[in-house]
Amino acid sequence: MSGLNASLGYFVAIVIFAILSRALIRKLPRLGFLLEFASSFMLVGCLLEVQTIVEVGEWAGGLGPDVTVTMLFAVLLSHGVISGTASGNPSVSLQKFLQLDASALPTLLALVAQFVGSHLAIMTAVYYWRLELTDMHMIKNLMASECSSSLKVSLVQGFFTEFVCALVFHLILLSLRRRSALIRVPLIALLLTFLSQTARNYTSGFVNPSLAYGLTFHCPGFSHLQYAVVYWLSAVTGMMLALLLFMGHIPKLFAKNLLYSQKTRFRAPKAEKAEKKKK
Repeated sequence: MSGLNASLGYFVAIVIFAILSRALIRKLPRLGFLLEFASSFMLVGCLLEVQTIVEVGEWAGGLGPDVTVTMLFAVLLSHGVISGTASGNPSVSLQKFLQLDASALPTLLALVAQFVGSHLAIMTAVYYWRLELTDMHMIKNLMASECSSSLKVSLVQGFFTEFVCALVFHLILLSLRRRSALIRVPLIALLLTFLSQTARNYTSGFVNPSLAYGLTFHCPGFSHLQYAVVYWLSAVTGMMLALLLFMGHIPKLFAKNLLYSQKTRFRAPKAEKAEKKKK
């Protein structure tokens, strides 16, 4: 259990940093895009440790699959609660831009902040592993440069898997956008946990380009371009198709509804009809 205690301490430290960062950034409205930095840093930093538990925790720390799934859900739930409107997900930021809910410059700054947060989370996790607080982290430190890629299938299969996961994720995200956070956040956390476990033996179902960058781009086996096709292009393609299916068009690209007819019927109020009859 010492390995689990060390991991919990690491999670708490990452969460506290994210909360303090958000509190500081909120005092500077012009730097609101940095909320995406804090969100991405927290998500990638915590899931790097969850990935460590998945890879070596079972035989080095006695932590079974039930523990890893529970921790994955807890991390995703905590991330949703703490991050608020910041997603830490480039495809979600692009979706808001295509919906005309965000302009170009804030979207670009948010994307940069998300990848910077992801990269800083990698550096933080590597430093933490080098401390070798437990046997699990000692092994992780030794194998850090030879980590196993999350992409366990061909590029075509990987692209299709991430595309389907992204399509499902964004369709449900769009359908829940007007729901209360009490309903939306747990359901999204549950959905992401389900997608991750379902696609575990294929691509891990990240549906998040900055998360994929943090968790698997540095692992050998594929080039950065191949990873980008599987984890970035598929996520954006799935998001755009979900937006098209949900709205019938992509507002930034097409003003006209391409799929659904919108017939507006105007009905005169009953009071007006009664007055006309009297006349």
